Amino acid sequence: MRLILVQLFRFLFFVLAQSLIFNQLEVGLGIHPMIYPLFIVLLPFEINAILLLLIACIMGLSIDALSNTYGLHTSSLLVLAYLRPFIFKIFAPRDGYDSNKEGSISEMGQRWFIYVFGILLLIHHFWFFMFEMFKWNEILFIFQKTILSLPISYLLCILLQVVFVSKPKER
Repeated sequence: MRLILVQLFRFLFFVLAQSLIFNQLEVGLGIHPMIYPLFIVLLPFEINAILLLLIACIMGLSIDALSNTYGLHTSSLLVLAYLRPFIFKIFAPRDGYDSNKEGSISEMGQRWFIYVFGILLLIHHFWFFMFEMFKWNEILFIFQKTILSLPISYLLCILLQVVFVSKPKER
């Protein structure tokens, strides 16, 4: 029950923070900080794929409804949720994942998180900006927005984990 409440609180936090704070920031140079992909990565490793896609769809639709973005967040979050199991499998530890752990930097380590979250966030951002522009003649601007937004989003997600995600208990 506690795990469900924690995930529900995280869901509400990420939806409201993205919609009401980060989508309203005018950073310049096409920088658009996005923190909500972290929620999908922090879900339990053993989550059902259909449930994962359903949660991603509901979260994306919630952010889109509050931001008037007409499916941009939904489509990019669904791509991230769809690719999550494949990326997790590629970077799986030798003994496999512990079903009691989550994909946080404190539980999986910095190296794992840098690779896995970095790849997923890159795919998410590129998909988002590609469909935002929807013109191949703007591909350089799409790359610019992706490359400039990625480190800002990444650092914000690490900061959120340091502040809010609890450290694993020593056994």
